[in-house]
Amino acid sequence: MNTSVARFLSVVLHPLMMPTLLFTIIFYFAPGAISNLELFNGASKVGVMSLKEGLLLLIFLLTFVIPSFFIYSLYKFGFIQTLTMNTLRERRIPYLITVVIYTMVAAFFTFNVRQLPEIALILTSMAFSIALVAYISLYWKISAHSVGISGVAGALWGILIRFQEQTLFYPALGIILIAGFLMSARLYLNEHNIEQILAGTVLGLLVSLFVVIKFV
Repeated sequence: MNTSVARFLSVVLHPLMMPTLLFTIIFYFAPGAISNLELFNGASKVGVMSLKEGLLLLIFLLTFVIPSFFIYSLYKFGFIQTLTMNTLRERRIPYLITVVIYTMVAAFFTFNVRQLPEIALILTSMAFSIALVAYISLYWKISAHSVGISGVAGALWGILIRFQEQTLFYPALGIILIAGFLMSARLYLNEHNIEQILAGTVLGLLVSLFVVIKFV
């Protein structure tokens, strides 16, 4: 692996992209895991888009575009020195803002999109994971990339086990392979050590697996 590939993986598989990645896979490979999704999808339209497409766009805007805008604003106004947030001190405010945004998004789906409760539960688990990362990052540089991609893997395998959604097997397997490349990239770039990678992996897997198997 060279530096360009490692940086590309780190950007494309940024933690903020994980909700969009996860729900894209679920919506198109295992829509039965989301109550009422297929029931409404055929008749419901969001402009020219289907319900699935509209939901994915909304999730992308709320969980990636808005947090990214705030983080970029912090960078432009000098509150953080780099967009990669290499130090613990730089991560504090961006992580706090992200926790607040993800909590609000989870609350929005919980109270305003009650026909699709599984989406709200999964988003709540993501908000909780980010809150844990934010707290740990006050003292130690845990890998947020590992937490994010492992959370996706845990949710997919949890759905596969609980609902016997066999169509998820290859996507879930692919996510594990992608996670391996991403974690190798973070190590190659010297952004984290192996302990920080492993801690992020365990955190992401445990939270997502527990929520999916217990509550979804």
